[in-house]
Amino acid sequence: MALLNFKKRDTVENGPVNPTVEAFLQGYSIEVMPRTAEKVEDFRALLPEGTRVYIAHIEGTPIEDMVKTAKRIADEGYPVMPHFPARIIKDAATLENWISMYQGEAGVDQALLLAGGVTNPHGDFDSSMQLLESGLFDKAGFKRLHVAGHPEGNKDIDPDGSTKNVDDALRWKQQFSETTDAEMALATQFAFDAKPIIAWADGLKEAGIDLPIHIGIAGPAKLQTLIKFAIACGVGPSLKVLQKRAMDVSKLLLPYEPTDVVTELANHKAANPDFNITNVHFFPLGGIKTNANWAINNGGASAQPANS
Repeated sequence: MALLNFKKRDTVENGPVNPTVEAFLQGYSIEVMPRTAEKVEDFRALLPEGTRVYIAHIEGTPIEDMVKTAKRIADEGYPVMPHFPARIIKDAATLENWISMYQGEAGVDQALLLAGGVTNPHGDFDSSMQLLESGLFDKAGFKRLHVAGHPEGNKDIDPDGSTKNVDDALRWKQQFSETTDAEMALATQFAFDAKPIIAWADGLKEAGIDLPIHIGIAGPAKLQTLIKFAIACGVGPSLKVLQKRAMDVSKLLLPYEPTDVVTELANHKAANPDFNITNVHFFPLGGIKTNANWAINNGGASAQPANS
């Protein structure tokens, strides 16, 4: 099957590319898994040069598959950021081995550290803070470390619906960022409404947490697919955006696209240049190609594939 080959787009179906969206999408990242990456013949036909590609590590995925995927994507010229889910890492020796495998076989020097979606830890680690405290990423000379952010809270961490534990963890991570040589940032869960995202980001800044925010955005997908993932991932009040759409018969069968939330965030960023959301991170829940095509059609020069 022939590779897709897109020409530079400076218009979308309904007119010119929105320049604020184009600017906001500059340097976006995207998340894949080994099984979804296998469906992409060549990432250079879909993603801009230099796009950071996160590799999600789902419980049960062999580390060998993760490293193989990292090497393949790195060989195509993209910086790779694998997940390190604390609760599926048995001990420090296992963590050190994973770091060594990623570095030795795929040249990885950046990572997303998170607790992971496992209820009962497999070993010694329970949180991303413990991974940071191990000192193994600094020892290995990792240049960039991202940690999780939750614009609408996290019921796994704060079952009572508050944000106390999440906030305490963010303050700890802020302090850690001042001691490590690695660049740190927050990579967030996706949400569907810009207003709570903006309020959350502004609240962090007021609290003295100035880590750059890479905001999670769900890519285009069937509405039913998004609602399923949103419920499973604990998306908060902005889930109402999808539920309202589901009640509109004229929109029920149409695929969701993130145009509205991205445009509102982009406009806010343009009006407030010091806004601490610096990048967009896509969760391609409807497929990597579908997500990349949306970015190409809406992002102008910011989203043109490497081999366009």
